[in-house]
Amino acid sequence: MIDILDTLERWQGDGRRVAIATVVAVEFSAPRDPGAAMAVNDRGEVAGSVSGGCVEGAVYEEAQDVLRTGRARLVTYGISDADAISVGLTCGGTIHIFVEMLDREILERVTDAVRRDAPIALAIGLDGKIVGLERLIGEDGDAFGSMGNEGLDHAVAGEARALLAAGDTVIRTFGEEGEPVGVDVRVFIRSFAPKPNMYVFGAIDFSRAMVHVGKDLGYRVSVIDARPVFATRQRFPHADDVVVEWPDEFLSRAPIDERTALVILTHDAKFDIPLLQVALQTRAGYIGAMGSRRTHSERVEQLRAAGVTDAELARIHAPIGLDIGARTPEETAISIAAEIVGVRSGRKGGSLSQGTEPVHGTPRSPLAAR
Repeated sequence: MIDILDTLERWQGDGRRVAIATVVAVEFSAPRDPGAAMAVNDRGEVAGSVSGGCVEGAVYEEAQDVLRTGRARLVTYGISDADAISVGLTCGGTIHIFVEMLDREILERVTDAVRRDAPIALAIGLDGKIVGLERLIGEDGDAFGSMGNEGLDHAVAGEARALLAAGDTVIRTFGEEGEPVGVDVRVFIRSFAPKPNMYVFGAIDFSRAMVHVGKDLGYRVSVIDARPVFATRQRFPHADDVVVEWPDEFLSRAPIDERTALVILTHDAKFDIPLLQVALQTRAGYIGAMGSRRTHSERVEQLRAAGVTDAELARIHAPIGLDIGARTPEETAISIAAEIVGVRSGRKGGSLSQGTEPVHGTPRSPLAAR
């Protein structure tokens, strides 16, 4: 939804009525993850995507019906369904899509939070008495809207704050009054978490390419180098931050969580060793370091001498990136980005044509059991 916020805001400003279709769950192989959205306005204009082209035509018709009737609904497309085959869902999975009228105030609040980089979660009732009811929950406890009763509001808010911390978007089931063991109602909780941080150490040509690719992946990208002549805004105009500071000192106070990517391109022991010692004490989800195998072997020996354990050393991806024969800064940035995506999704990389795992992974959802 984030990628179409500007369009939605423009449509609302023009007085258009808008229906929005959101992927709320996927099973087995599916083209888009939960949270992907497609909007249709009362002029028939379309923004966004829910399946990469597979079922957009059918979802468009559902959205047009919602615009006519105002009635929200949950629709499902799967390869086992004759209707799914007719609309082209051939990836072997199932997607569940919730289609509803877009609420002006909800959109305004979500847009404001996203632009301020403030965490916010949107909860949507999927069935029963709460179908179409929405509640916004901020990380600080602020909320707007209701799921119908105080107990359910409280339970949904607790789940939403936990999901925001992890940046997850999922369906949760509750009792009608919010009982945690209940399965009476299903609530889709969409996390609009702040962008994860990517810290690129070393103000070199490879870093400039990494800034572009990192931002395309949705990261907030900072470039850090101790040398002021190289770490300049002129050399890295697209970085979110350019910091002149010793890398280890910067990292010791930088915000880091499991979504953080540390891309170490300094390729210099006087920077790398103290930086890696700090990095390995953090919760960063990805730590990669540039250098040849020989360079990394020497780096490992120095780190061991400094007391770093083998378990800690195993967290370092070095030489950095996937083995695709990259040579240029742009190719290298793609190689590194591909490794980051692989680590994030628990995949090893390699050619899909030679693999056996499902192309889009195997997520499961509470919807699958109903």
